[in-house]
Amino acid sequence: MNFSKDRYTYNFPCPIRFGAGVIDEIAPHLKALGLKRPFIVTDPGLVNLPFLQEILQQLSSSSLAPKVFSQIAKNPVKANVLAGAQEFKKIAADCIIGLGGGASMDVARAIALAIHHHRDLFDYDDALGGDRFITAEIPYFITVPTTSGTGSEVGRSSVISEDLGHQKRILFSPRLMARQVFADPALTLKLPAAITAAVGMDALTHNIEAYFSKGFSPLCDGIALEGIRLTHEALLAATYHPNIENRSKMMMAALMGATAFQKGLGVVHSTAHPLSTIYDTHHGLANAVMLPYGVRFNADTVAEQIKRICKVLDLQELSSNAFIDYLIDLNTKLKMPASLQEMQLDEQSIDRLAALALKDGCHLNNPKAVALADFKLIYQKAFRGEI
Repeated sequence: MNFSKDRYTYNFPCPIRFGAGVIDEIAPHLKALGLKRPFIVTDPGLVNLPFLQEILQQLSSSSLAPKVFSQIAKNPVKANVLAGAQEFKKIAADCIIGLGGGASMDVARAIALAIHHHRDLFDYDDALGGDRFITAEIPYFITVPTTSGTGSEVGRSSVISEDLGHQKRILFSPRLMARQVFADPALTLKLPAAITAAVGMDALTHNIEAYFSKGFSPLCDGIALEGIRLTHEALLAATYHPNIENRSKMMMAALMGATAFQKGLGVVHSTAHPLSTIYDTHHGLANAVMLPYGVRFNADTVAEQIKRICKVLDLQELSSNAFIDYLIDLNTKLKMPASLQEMQLDEQSIDRLAALALKDGCHLNNPKAVALADFKLIYQKAFRGEI
């Protein structure tokens, strides 16, 4: 596969157009469908960047009338979604483009839900069985990733926090999946090294946790292993010596991670989410820091899976210690903190963090049961750097 020159079309888990330059295909795609007023949901940090202005120019030159909405918090809240839905209706938009990283995708997907679903947004919380209420039409929905981490472009869920308590809620339905993805790795070439590293570790965590998950899906297992291999091959180079080839591999690894975790996630995500809730920590950074501790907790339960991962990573020793050492070394090379203490977080918050982690649904798919005492111990070790 030549990532540097070619463009590809495939359909799993939804229609995907992948390759450098596919961004220029959005306007013709919309026009062919008779759509005229795209509502672009994006991160406020992207609004004035040249590539977004170029996209807007392409759309306008094709007699389309794009509108940009960028009122999005780093960890999105319900108010962001409601403001976006109100604006969508006000301008009579006829489709939605989620453009950016995980936050943009989450808000775009939740806005798409809110347009024709009129219950309180959190009535659709998956933990409450809210997916049974998602029955109405969803506006035509396109996703365009500008980072290679969450893989939200191929997701079917949206993570939105409460406005006040900031507890994360998950809105889920297969109906929320994008109708078309335009995955253009050229959009990621100018990402700063620190962001590339954090989102790359997010992609790696998705693949690892999906592979460990106790759910049954041999297809997801195979995808996760290949996602791990691609990340191993490309993340360091994409961070410090970016080019289309390594950025393409990372974008594909992110897509694969999000596809694989249809099988489930685990304890790493359940410990990472509260760090974003309480400290507004970047999700990828939180996953990177918690990953070695989560693997250590699960090691005795997933020994065979770890051996297979070690083979994919070409490690000389096929053991949990070798794998954890690999993760620690990778974090070090990517300049990730080794502990929560190094992030200058407060160890007095362990009880609160653990309580939130226990409420997080991701650990329900963890290969090993996790009790409140386990979460407290994991956080204690993560604060002190005791892997």
